[in-house]
Amino acid sequence: MEIILKQDVSGLGDKGEIVTVKDGYARNFLIPQGYAILATPSAKKVHEENTRQRAHKEEKVKQEAEAIAQKLADIKLTLGAKTSSSGKIFGSVNTIQIAEALKNEGYDIDRKNISIEGDQVKEVGKYKALIKLHKEVKAEIEFEIVAE
Repeated sequence: MEIILKQDVSGLGDKGEIVTVKDGYARNFLIPQGYAILATPSAKKVHEENTRQRAHKEEKVKQEAEAIAQKLADIKLTLGAKTSSSGKIFGSVNTIQIAEALKNEGYDIDRKNISIEGDQVKEVGKYKALIKLHKEVKAEIEFEIVAE
């Protein structure tokens, strides 16, 4: 069954995509939850027109995201954490602290769009984080954990 996604669905597709899924998945979950609509011929025509109009706006958003990504490439964050004498952090550093540090630098980025390379940050040192600014634009920043 073909459906048009009304919002991003993890593992399936992004908003506005036409995807093919099993009938039961579409009828019992995606359509009742409001994640998708049935891709009828009239719905496809409306979708194509909306896609054309949205393409121009998307290009502007993508260019803005690329500009932010270039600025973020130069940023090196330093985060303080309470540590033991051996350099192990009490607890761990997560995306919330990185988002707050970026907000202090003037960049308002949602913590859900930040992912830390590796599992968790539990020791003092230098690490990298990947920031998703747009579905096609990602920025990598370096951050250092120091003892407070």
